[in-house]
Amino acid sequence: MASRWVRSKSPWLIHFNTGGCNGCDIEFVAAITPRFDIERFGIILQGSPRHADILAVTGPVTLQIADRLKRVYEQMPDPKFVVALGACAVSGSPFKDCYSVHGGVDTVIPVDAYVPGCAPKPEAMIYGIAKLIQKMRGGDKNG
Repeated sequence: MASRWVRSKSPWLIHFNTGGCNGCDIEFVAAITPRFDIERFGIILQGSPRHADILAVTGPVTLQIADRLKRVYEQMPDPKFVVALGACAVSGSPFKDCYSVHGGVDTVIPVDAYVPGCAPKPEAMIYGIAKLIQKMRGGDKNG
């Protein structure tokens, strides 16, 4: 319980791009710049999944990337949290009926927070991640 509280005070976030148009990636990069100042919540961008608390995924999950996404998720220490950023990560849209697309992130790994939009604004991404941090502090991983 204490470790969960400590981790929620300074969560480390790793970004995973599965593909798509990169609109969400551009907005995510904007969200981590000083203009939007995501570090005010204690969030630090981390390069290794072995040190990350939150996995932020953008883009649809393709057949080619599904195993890699699972591997990155499994490398993260418990408790781990996932946020799906953008319409492609949430549902696979507009690529959901393509032959090479599984769909949204939740078809491969469990997702704790969804941020819809194509592409969602940096403010929406920050709001979604902040809500996930509140969920981390409360200790409720299911609701």
